Amino acid sequence: MKNVENMAEGCRVSVTIRPAAPADAVPLARLCGQLGYPTSVGEVQERLDHPQQDPQHRVYVAESDAGQVVGWVHVYLCPMLLADLGAEIGGLVVEEGWRGSGIGRRLMQQAERWAQEQGCWAMHVRSNILRERAHRFYERLGYQSIKTQRVFRRTWEEVK
Repeated sequence: MKNVENMAEGCRVSVTIRPAAPADAVPLARLCGQLGYPTSVGEVQERLDHPQQDPQHRVYVAESDAGQVVGWVHVYLCPMLLADLGAEIGGLVVEEGWRGSGIGRRLMQQAERWAQEQGCWAMHVRSNILRERAHRFYERLGYQSIKTQRVFRRTWEEVK
């Protein structure tokens, strides 16, 4: 998925947006840590299996001309009874030294393109209330805050 117009669409550095590959596990794990979710390379390798084989998921990476993975986005379909088919961003991160260069915008554009090709009516993004810089980023892309909510979690731990 080489983009010959790498500098187009608001990106001030030359990158290629392409589907993630198993060989990307090391930089993907490093970037997960930068996002605040420390993850081992082995965990990333296992987790990449699902999106690569499930047509309802895609993971794209931004690769520099030097071959360095400098960002990724995970997008997936959200079929719901309550609304028409939509998509959601499962995660987006750009390497700290590359932030503000337009790579996040390019990754989001690719995720949106994929979602539109799947027939989605909208893209949703959840962002921690503390990530104000991320909120401004999404607003610049045309996203609107539609609600504030609490997220609940229940885990199933092994019973001893």
